[in-house]
Amino acid sequence: MHPGAVAAKTPDKPAVIMAASGRVVTYRELDEESNRLARVFRSAGLRPGQHVAFMLENHPLFLVVAWAAHRSGLYYTAISSRLQPDELAYIVDNCGAEVFISSAALAGVATSITERTPHVRLRLMIDGVAPGFESYEEAVAAQPPVPVEDECQGSDMLYSSGTTGRPKGVKPPLGNAPLDTPGALLQLVQFLFAPSADSVYLSPAPLYHAAPLRYCMTFQRVGATVVVMERFDPEQALALIEKYRVTHSQWVPTMFIKMLKLPEAVRNKYDLSSLTCAIHAAAPCPVPVKEQMMDWWGPIVHEYYAGTEGNGFLYAGPQDWLAHKGTVGRPLLGVTHVCDENGDELPPGEHGTVYFSDGPRFEYHGDPEKTRASQDPRGRGWTTLGDVGYLDQDGFLYLTDRRSYMIISGGVNIYPQEAENVLSVHPKVADVAVFGVPDEEMGEAVKAVVQPVDPAEAGPALEAELIEYCRSRLAHYKCPKSVDFRAELPRHPTGKLYKRLLRDEYWRAAF
Repeated sequence: MHPGAVAAKTPDKPAVIMAASGRVVTYRELDEESNRLARVFRSAGLRPGQHVAFMLENHPLFLVVAWAAHRSGLYYTAISSRLQPDELAYIVDNCGAEVFISSAALAGVATSITERTPHVRLRLMIDGVAPGFESYEEAVAAQPPVPVEDECQGSDMLYSSGTTGRPKGVKPPLGNAPLDTPGALLQLVQFLFAPSADSVYLSPAPLYHAAPLRYCMTFQRVGATVVVMERFDPEQALALIEKYRVTHSQWVPTMFIKMLKLPEAVRNKYDLSSLTCAIHAAAPCPVPVKEQMMDWWGPIVHEYYAGTEGNGFLYAGPQDWLAHKGTVGRPLLGVTHVCDENGDELPPGEHGTVYFSDGPRFEYHGDPEKTRASQDPRGRGWTTLGDVGYLDQDGFLYLTDRRSYMIISGGVNIYPQEAENVLSVHPKVADVAVFGVPDEEMGEAVKAVVQPVDPAEAGPALEAELIEYCRSRLAHYKCPKSVDFRAELPRHPTGKLYKRLLRDEYWRAAF
């Protein structure tokens, strides 16, 4: 149930394989290196419950760093490698990190925050050194590869991506449990996806995101091999499934869309028969996209709905989804409620804010106001991730959109995700965002911003074609009144769309 136990049985088995470079980290190396780094943390004075932070690209030692902190009983914050200095400094300081680790590839931004993070007592750099940083390699080489005497489980404390306001750090309670104690996620993964030591798990997303980090570590608990893509490429992902006989994988819907838009000859070129479980989350998947994935890969596509906060977990297996197309599942952890603005529960079919009860508790670190804002107005202790949706008669949840993205046009509530789902499968659309823009008569009007597959086609003719395409599938009031074109939309590497950045451009320009 942890890398040390796996290393004792199969020390030379690959724990990590880097997709592009082919570099392998064995279970012996993962165990010994994480033990050495854990001792570095203790030598720096860190004890269970204290904090480390690290900002790394998808690096061969990424999971080593995470395991070192986890087996030291520490909180650890994995930080996006795409952040600017102000954002990075805020998170490192806000989380209370006393050790900060980065790499030579990110030295420019890593060294820029030294003066603004005075609580950090030790800074380590992998693959080189920089002003204010000590050599990671030298620090770990000076320590023995054996566990610390007070080894116990730590926890990640990850930050939301902060598309509105400052990012929020999600801080779970720590219990100093033994390292081999199975957590809720391990139990869910074992029950739903049946991983084993023979499994090969493909992780195509940045490891600093909650799902990739947690699932990679969970699959390593059972001794599986994790194949990490340095960055997502749709054809390379298919080639890796064939090359390493991948059995399990996890995706976001935008990755499905990109793979589906590969030429048919490319899609059919690779042997995907080893893949028995394709998991997806992070955003609702448009129904036509998931139908096409099922047709291509078979009924092996599993979906779950959860957040970094860990306050609930919904699941839709392939057969459940085929019987309830569009659902994100039924709860396996926590109880789901859909409520109006007053906190009153709504009957099936009515849209409202989605809350969880009876799940794990959490708090936003150092921000009691944001913690209170996530709770239901009736004070029942229910919590929300800010999503809007509805339940059907069988208790399956369907997400409508983020509460903050709802458009009010002429007094009518419009959820732009519906139009996005329609337009995303148009063959001439590479990416799309739909949101509300100021309108003198209606208050807000529906706007689409599209990244076309062929930039040369951007213009009035394609705009008219996309509007008509949407109107043929949705009520007209839900469809964009106008379409603008961009060379690229602002997306996080995990696939999350920074819709707020686009929306704010239009609102600023109007006032």
